[in-house]
Amino acid sequence: MEFLIVSGMSGAGKTSALHALEDLGFYCVDNIPPQLLFTFYDLCEKSREAAKMRVAVVVDIRAGEVSDKLIEQIQEFTKSSKKFKLLFLDAKPDLLVIRYKETRRKHPLSDAFAGCSTEEAVRLEQELFKPIKKEADFIIDTTSMEIKQLRERVSTIFATGVREGLIITCLSFGFKYGIPLEADLIFDVRCLENPYYVKELKPLTGLDEQVREFVLKFDTTQEFLQRLFSLLDFLMPLYKKEGKSELVIGIGCTGGKHRSVTVARALSSHFIENGEKSAIHHLDIWKA
Repeated sequence: MEFLIVSGMSGAGKTSALHALEDLGFYCVDNIPPQLLFTFYDLCEKSREAAKMRVAVVVDIRAGEVSDKLIEQIQEFTKSSKKFKLLFLDAKPDLLVIRYKETRRKHPLSDAFAGCSTEEAVRLEQELFKPIKKEADFIIDTTSMEIKQLRERVSTIFATGVREGLIITCLSFGFKYGIPLEADLIFDVRCLENPYYVKELKPLTGLDEQVREFVLKFDTTQEFLQRLFSLLDFLMPLYKKEGKSELVIGIGCTGGKHRSVTVARALSSHFIENGEKSAIHHLDIWKA
């Protein structure tokens, strides 16, 4: 049985992530009290229904004092050798405040603490969830994501199930939109020749063969890639030994459309050729 616990900040996209998981065939339950996780796991494990073999449950601040109780449940799961994964959805506090103001909804902690503003509620929730985020196998930062991109990211990780071992996600992005907080490693490829200044290549992206050929034809690009491959091939066994479930490698250029996309694709292909589990996600490729 595959069992995925989904948690994270209010307004960070847990509902959208759950919908994506449901589309992937997960049996999904929203807002379950953490005290019931162990019991619910056993019920699903004993069930003969095929639908209960892939399960995703959301546990968040709506359940009250969730942090300590969820950590206790995670520890119980570990002691009992029950297999599970924890997905944490996050976003920058300022953006979460904006999302709440746009929807005119109250933050779940606003009623729990009388007179608590949305800004204060978000900051408080962030502190409460620090221990849970630290335990997460997968972290998705939705600060720069649209709903479609979040669904794609979830599908990238979980399409073939809650994976055992290390999955390497090659994440292209544009520095002008900010550095993705979920990235474990960041590599800057703005030093490479830029297709943006070639008239016929400017409207294209690194998904187009013409751009790929342009970026890769330079000796500096080839040497950069070989040195990058060598470094990451050395690091992979160390990350596996640490027990990580996902390693997110951010590849950034100015706008996230040409060089970063090309290098992210080359890097993911390198990992797959070496027998690693790798996926690609282009964060800013379609932005203006």
